[in-house]
Amino acid sequence: MNDVQRRKRDYYISSPSTRLDHRTRVLKHADSFVVLDRVGNVEAQAPTEYGLFHQDTRFLSQLCLDMSVDGAPSRPLVLLSSAVKDDNAVLFVHLTNPTMLRDGDPWLQQGTLYILRTQVLWRASLCDRLQFHNYGQERIRFALHVRFGADFADIFEARGMHRDQRGRVLAPLVQDNVVTLGYEGLDERRRRTRIAFDSRPASLGPQEAAFQLELAPRAALELRWTVSCEARDSEEKAAVAAEAQPPAQPLWYEAAVEHRRAQLKAARESEPVLHTSNSQFNEWVSRSLADLHMLATETPRGRYPYAGVPWYSTPFGRDGIIAALQCLWFAPDMSRGVLWYLASTQADRTSDEQDAQPGKILHETRSGEMAATGEVPFGRYYGSIDSTPLFLMLGGAYLERTADVDLVRALWPHFERALEWIDRYGDCDGDGFVEYARQTERGLFNQGWKDSRDAIFHADGKLAQAPIALCEVQGYVYAARKGAAAMARALGMRDRADALEQQASALKQQFEAAFWCEDIGTYALALDGQKRQCRVRTSNAGQVLYSGIASPEHAQRVYESLMSDAGFSGWGVRTVASTAARYNPMSYHDGSVWPHDNSIIAAGLGRYGRREAAAKIMGGLFDASLHFDLHRLPELFCGFMRRPGESPTLYPQACSPQAWAAAAPLLCLQACLGLEVDGADGKVCFRNPVMPSCLDQLRIHGLQLPQGRMDIVVTRHGGEVGVRLMRREGDVGLVVSM
Repeated sequence: MNDVQRRKRDYYISSPSTRLDHRTRVLKHADSFVVLDRVGNVEAQAPTEYGLFHQDTRFLSQLCLDMSVDGAPSRPLVLLSSAVKDDNAVLFVHLTNPTMLRDGDPWLQQGTLYILRTQVLWRASLCDRLQFHNYGQERIRFALHVRFGADFADIFEARGMHRDQRGRVLAPLVQDNVVTLGYEGLDERRRRTRIAFDSRPASLGPQEAAFQLELAPRAALELRWTVSCEARDSEEKAAVAAEAQPPAQPLWYEAAVEHRRAQLKAARESEPVLHTSNSQFNEWVSRSLADLHMLATETPRGRYPYAGVPWYSTPFGRDGIIAALQCLWFAPDMSRGVLWYLASTQADRTSDEQDAQPGKILHETRSGEMAATGEVPFGRYYGSIDSTPLFLMLGGAYLERTADVDLVRALWPHFERALEWIDRYGDCDGDGFVEYARQTERGLFNQGWKDSRDAIFHADGKLAQAPIALCEVQGYVYAARKGAAAMARALGMRDRADALEQQASALKQQFEAAFWCEDIGTYALALDGQKRQCRVRTSNAGQVLYSGIASPEHAQRVYESLMSDAGFSGWGVRTVASTAARYNPMSYHDGSVWPHDNSIIAAGLGRYGRREAAAKIMGGLFDASLHFDLHRLPELFCGFMRRPGESPTLYPQACSPQAWAAAAPLLCLQACLGLEVDGADGKVCFRNPVMPSCLDQLRIHGLQLPQGRMDIVVTRHGGEVGVRLMRREGDVGLVVSM
């Protein structure tokens, strides 16, 4: 079964049954997303991630087209090609008719009709348009069937969780050209799916619309329909009144496209334009930026990058912060939205069910029926050990990039509460390190980014027991205190800044003594509840470098470990070295390759002067992207060793797109170039830049600082890299050190 299961009270997604074609088509806008096959359909027996979802509920579980002639059995349309527009706004599907028989003889040859199907998602409406053109020599009469259905499955139910009880399916309503399907959940919310057609079907029922169509030679015609999602409290008077009234005029395809493209254009106005000498690299970056824009969702507190489609299309604290850090040099407004949103959802009380204490930063939030009824604990859940220090890290990095002291001043009470959580609740056993132990059996057992039940283990393969102190989390706490010190100093609080610096320095010394493993040449993955080292070579040590807590001599040893054959697959650094007891290249966290993890490792290596290794990692990820549909890096892929002539091996249930995978190229570029933006002084710095071997030139047009903007060209000449300022506006400067 293609599902999420509960084993030892953990939540995870198991692999699906065999699927030969993983090339789904994804559209997302606001709190809605749709996963389609390449024809733009959702077949009745499709994998569970398919469908139109809104606010964690599947409002459309079937949408498929076929055609028939003279009552003969209907047949599906024939796919020619399909692709999502490079801005992720519109799905274009090119189709033709199947060969149709009459009395056993061919009556309509395949390829006579050309059918262009285009789909766009705007807010909670999926708008569909079909354009038919007859290239034959005779008039054609045929029937088009549109079949649809809505199961109103909660996102966790769609992932496979069993429910002992469900809500009530409402009687379908057919009015004129509109079908309304409804469901009243156990959370006392009424959810409705409305399918509206712009032309009256020959027949219309609760599961199918049929059109009798006729086309003269060289003639064309068009059909449109819109699927809209609606959710209201059952007791709202407005909802009761709406039932007695005709549905509102639907939004049709053309208007939805105009709205979507205008929104995308506005979002990109403040961002620089990247262009390189490699057209395939340009396509990779273009798709990555389009994915980031698609996943970025407007909230009352600003734009927030939802974690990924299909299973994580919601705010996640860790994912949102890391995505914001990855693209901070490029698009700092994303960080502003993330900081405001997480401050507004910061825990203000202790709740064991939510794994929450005052000052803690969100892990995830859900708005579906099962979260509302408490069937899953994720309505607002705080079971993440690293979101809180990462929140502080982002605050400090945002200040450095933008010099936005006003935002820091407004959020300082939230930063102080986060610091208090680290000191009071994060170190639950008083040993000086931040560790986790879940407060509810329904929560996540492991609460770092590797949150699989088997992700934290000892050299012999035995699982570590809580409370668990992860190595990278101590680095995040170190960087959090350094960032908080910089923010305090900017606000004129020198004594507070000095105290935070002292805490960071003390932690650095303590960390080196407790986590370094001389025999394996890297930092221990974690300390378990008995303070024993998990002496395993993992990618977590690369994230230690990112924080700056590592000593230079130990950073060199970590570099050697990460880039060895056991660590680096050729496509990227594995989560677990191939020599480890639990290594499995097909696992979720014990040997796979995660693009976001690799970008953080690249940034860490760059921080310690290993830019050539950062370039090697970026080159591996770029090469991998060439083998994935739409040049889109998935959430993760398998960690098998790269072999000539072979592609990376897919991980079946990887989310795609995923925000921190999409943002990985931006952080990798920054790591290779040694690029730093000093918002206070209005300077862009390149420190010992290195270019990946796939690039000869990179142009950055319109990089914005508080004082102005500039255009920069980076060029590789053999083993040397040159950086030139091509244009500037305002009081901005370029600094290059070799």
